[in-house]
Amino acid sequence: MPASASASHSLGAELKADPAIASAIDTIVERVAERSAQITDVRPAREGASESYEALMKRAAATKGRDLLYPYIGSGLGNGALVELADGSVKWDMISGIGVNFFGHSHPEIVRAQVESSLEDTTKHGNLLSGFEAYRFAETLLAEAQKNSRLSQAFITTSGAMANESAIKVCYQKNAPASRVLAFRNCFMGRSVTMCQIGDSAGGRQGIPLTTQVDYMPFWNEEAAAKLGGKKAFIDHARWRLEQYIERYPGMHACFIFELVQGEGGFNTAPREFFVELMEICRAKGIAIWDDEIQSFGRLPRMFAYEQYDLGDYVDVFCVGKMTQACATLYTDEYAPKPGLLSGTFTGATSEFTVGTRIIEMLRDGDYYGDTGLIAKHHDAFRRLSKAMMDKHPDWFPKVPFYPENPGGIGGMMRFTPFGGDRAKIQAACKACFEEGVVLFYCGHGPYHMRMLPPLGVMKLEDWPRVFDRIEAALARVASR
Repeated sequence: MPASASASHSLGAELKADPAIASAIDTIVERVAERSAQITDVRPAREGASESYEALMKRAAATKGRDLLYPYIGSGLGNGALVELADGSVKWDMISGIGVNFFGHSHPEIVRAQVESSLEDTTKHGNLLSGFEAYRFAETLLAEAQKNSRLSQAFITTSGAMANESAIKVCYQKNAPASRVLAFRNCFMGRSVTMCQIGDSAGGRQGIPLTTQVDYMPFWNEEAAAKLGGKKAFIDHARWRLEQYIERYPGMHACFIFELVQGEGGFNTAPREFFVELMEICRAKGIAIWDDEIQSFGRLPRMFAYEQYDLGDYVDVFCVGKMTQACATLYTDEYAPKPGLLSGTFTGATSEFTVGTRIIEMLRDGDYYGDTGLIAKHHDAFRRLSKAMMDKHPDWFPKVPFYPENPGGIGGMMRFTPFGGDRAKIQAACKACFEEGVVLFYCGHGPYHMRMLPPLGVMKLEDWPRVFDRIEAALARVASR
């Protein structure tokens, strides 16, 4: 933790600059690295560990009231894209906590930042009383965001859903008395009462009173566009739908929520023109353009999705989380909230800010972005091996209506669709992959897809064949049933 994080001449600054403490931190990082280096490949549980691991699983399930979706309890150690479980088994982590752990497991820089954060006098920071780490995180994030957008201020909060809650409050306040929200079909916004109503998943809002007024727009679909007569015809149809909503509820839409790459909805993408046409209408009508990048941030061939599609000038409100550890809502000067609207006891823990700041710095300074960056290279490797598997086993991959692109996704958001996207078979395939030593998950809403959010900050290009050998073995098990 830099000494600048504390006031100069303070005892706190002296503590953080103490050579003995620096040496102790170096020792901890070195010892973790020594253990981490012993993890080199997938392996089964250690002999005799199964019974105690099962007991841990039962204790975890008892606290939730139901079994865990995956029998996963980490040991606290890993090596890059490999993670060790508490029974001593090792697996390829291709979902990274639904995208949280972009730099994998036991990364020395992350370990160092975590240990440095333990020197802080309290664990949590808040809006009333805080150390500087929360503001340093916000400064670092804003410095990158402002390179290609008008975003100027940030509010830090405790989760992606709360970042979205802050965003909708900002939009409502600026455009009061507007009370309606525009969103894309198959969007996902989080698990709070408001966000689960906006998210396009019936199961996610079952039993919840519907008090948020949402109008859903079609998201780009290549096959549907072909049926309508091409890209322009589809975009014209989307424009018409948007204009119909605006005409039906004049002046009542506070915002349009854009997931430029849909996450839970299926890793769906769209051409820039599709977004531009809709954003131009919103801008003309004074409807806030809200860019939700909680799942996509950092994973595309550009750091921000709005950079990927050259849309930064349109964005009024922006949300980020997951990979950044701490979560934030960013907004332009025009959308800055009045005092009292955004607050809360917690902004987050010191470790979230120190690690989050370091992650943004590593993304900024690493060779991840651009057409020839590491993320683009990893996506090419994923597509090449997926295609090879599909060519080898065409019966596992029947054509999925309205999803002609298989494999799909962009950058570090990767999906492929076996078994026609059948939910039960996709879930069985995910479970079989876990048993074979690869942790991944699914997304979409019929069809369902197998998705990866790999830790591309540490994964090696030569790892991909080893991962796909195990995926192929898992799919073979499901196909034979």
